[in-house]
Amino acid sequence: NGGETGGKVKSLTISFDCLNDSNVPVYSSGDTVSGRVNLEVTGEIRVKSLKIHARGHAKVRWTESRNAGSNTAYTQNYTEEVEYFNHKDILIGHERGLNTIHSGRHEYAFSFELPQTPLATSFEGRHGSVRYWVKAELHRPWLLPVKLKKEFTVFEHIDINTPSLLSPQAGTKEKTLCCWFCTSGPISLSAKIERKGFTPGESIQIFAEIENCSSRMVVPKAAIYQTQAFYAKGKMKEVKQLVANLRGESLSSGKTETWNGKQLKIPPVSPSILDCSIIRVEYSLMVYVDIPGAMDLFLNLPLVIGTIPLHPFGSRTSSVSSQCSMNMNWLGLPLPERPEAPPSYAEVVTEEQRQSSLVPIAACDDFERALQGPLFAYIQEFRFLPPPLYSEIDPNPDQPTDDRPSCPSR
Repeated sequence: NGGETGGKVKSLTISFDCLNDSNVPVYSSGDTVSGRVNLEVTGEIRVKSLKIHARGHAKVRWTESRNAGSNTAYTQNYTEEVEYFNHKDILIGHERGLNTIHSGRHEYAFSFELPQTPLATSFEGRHGSVRYWVKAELHRPWLLPVKLKKEFTVFEHIDINTPSLLSPQAGTKEKTLCCWFCTSGPISLSAKIERKGFTPGESIQIFAEIENCSSRMVVPKAAIYQTQAFYAKGKMKEVKQLVANLRGESLSSGKTETWNGKQLKIPPVSPSILDCSIIRVEYSLMVYVDIPGAMDLFLNLPLVIGTIPLHPFGSRTSSVSSQCSMNMNWLGLPLPERPEAPPSYAEVVTEEQRQSSLVPIAACDDFERALQGPLFAYIQEFRFLPPPLYSEIDPNPDQPTDDRPSCPSR
């Protein structure tokens, strides 16, 4: 019932004027976000106002149980929020009094600018998120307001064509196994990758040499890990998850294995988040030797997952916005319109989905097509995949892990 007139609101929707050829609204700092609030009514309705509220923020939240002694426990909440922008506008109702809206469909345009200052990339994590949205509210006399929220995606671009991200990463590690009073020979591992910066869909070429002078059979392996770090009230919560992995050939005693550019493909993952004060998303390539009955030998090479791919011959011919417009039309997965409150992590991902997602996501055939253009499509796609099972324990593979007593000299 619309007050005196008896009309009804049939639908209220929000649509964005996208910057690209697809239906995925993707923006960056300094961009103008524009779109329409679409109102469909049957009969006449009286309206006090139609308002929009656009907002972007990073938010973290987790709880920890604390022991207060004498069998008393309490829960400590850790929350923190960073606001990136907050914009309000009135589309109907600048004047006092009521406005009559006639039966049919009506469009009301809105537009606002994102701040020029760096924004955090849209992200959904285990203990926090970075979200951007537009909310429309239709207020009528004597009735509850009709509200709708729709998210859009923001990328803080990371161009991997910078000297620091184009520099090779390398390392060497060695380990000697002790067994009572006899010492076997060392296991050595050296690995190198051609650069630090990659984009989703690319393959990392791993150059490595693994020498097994021990008496045991060992297996060289490699894995890409994502580390999510959340900060609140001076504390940090870290979550590590496996993104992709590979296994080399088993290596018997006295043998050496060489990897001449062994390829490990990066699946659709969120880009690195390095400039947000309360959420960090970082990546690393772990090259390691699996040693039965002993702590593994690890080598950790840092990675940065960017949004602007490697330019052939170092040319910078295409702008970010033109890259953004290419090769996204196959995606066809706009962010869903949501009711008032965004769903919690538990509501979005069931335990069954989390269990079934233990296997790293297989790279899809569309990678080859979109590698000719930007890779925002993959990053966008990543937001719809159930995340892999999280590990709350950081293995800290770079720390000394062999706590056995040192071998007595002979």
